[in-house]
Amino acid sequence: MNSTVVLLVDDEVPFVEAMNRRLNKRNLTVYAAFSGEEALARLDEGHPIDVVILDVKMPGMDGIETLREIKRIQPLVEVLLLTGHASVETSIEGMKQGAFDYLLKPMKFEDLLTKMAQAFEKKATHDKKIRDAKIQELIRYPSRVFEQE
Repeated sequence: MNSTVVLLVDDEVPFVEAMNRRLNKRNLTVYAAFSGEEALARLDEGHPIDVVILDVKMPGMDGIETLREIKRIQPLVEVLLLTGHASVETSIEGMKQGAFDYLLKPMKFEDLLTKMAQAFEKKATHDKKIRDAKIQELIRYPSRVFEQE
């Protein structure tokens, strides 16, 4: 999981700062955002995000609304929801909207790392399938490459 790029989204600054330090110690690249709007701006910057850790309850654009937009912009990115104040039902709604899984705050850091590794593996599998399909298409129809130019 060393090459994983994480977008950490939570409105609680001390939580984000502490998680950022802990994840950086694991040699993960971490981008922080303190709101749903800021998370979407981070995605627009073009960083190759693998896993988003997203708080469900935030002022302004909440986690579920942010999740919908993230999945619209980058459908293959995996999203882990964190909830401390929201109900489990809200997290289940997030799963229906495409979240990989959810964790209840406070959580054990090792549990978060396990979920992140699983989410990264799922994304890597999807990415490989897409690359393989593109290669197969190029092998079958090499002229299509030149048709686009």
